[in-house]
Amino acid sequence: MILPVYVLNGPNLNLLGVREPEVYGRATLAGIEEAVVARAKSHGLGVVFRQSNHEGVLVDWIHEARVKGSGVIVNPGAYSHTSIAIYDAFKALDKPIVEVHLSNPHQREAFRHRDYVSQVAKGVIVGLGATGYLLAVDAMAELVGAGASKGTK
Repeated sequence: MILPVYVLNGPNLNLLGVREPEVYGRATLAGIEEAVVARAKSHGLGVVFRQSNHEGVLVDWIHEARVKGSGVIVNPGAYSHTSIAIYDAFKALDKPIVEVHLSNPHQREAFRHRDYVSQVAKGVIVGLGATGYLLAVDAMAELVGAGASKGTK
């Protein structure tokens, strides 16, 4: 049995749908979670879906995923550009990491162009809105050898 995929969301993502919808879209985090769980289920995967505005909590969840997860999909939000602690936690993960950003940070302010997490991620999906999460689930299913990704779709 494949361990669940952790889907971790960083600061301010609890405000999706109301915070800068022209940048991040109108999808809510609850709606994204529902879609992610359904997509993962189609691959025979379980999901642990979480959000925190606190860096240390995210680090603790990454450590938890080392033992209880098969891989991590992460939208670290602004911590992508600032957190060496999250970078170090991911370096110790030894499981696949797929990073997701709703917007394309490369088209935004210069300080968003530096991304620590992308340096340790297997892949990065940016600028596709909530669809990026579903593509990340598909990629993770392939990376962890889940059923539907092996041609049982």
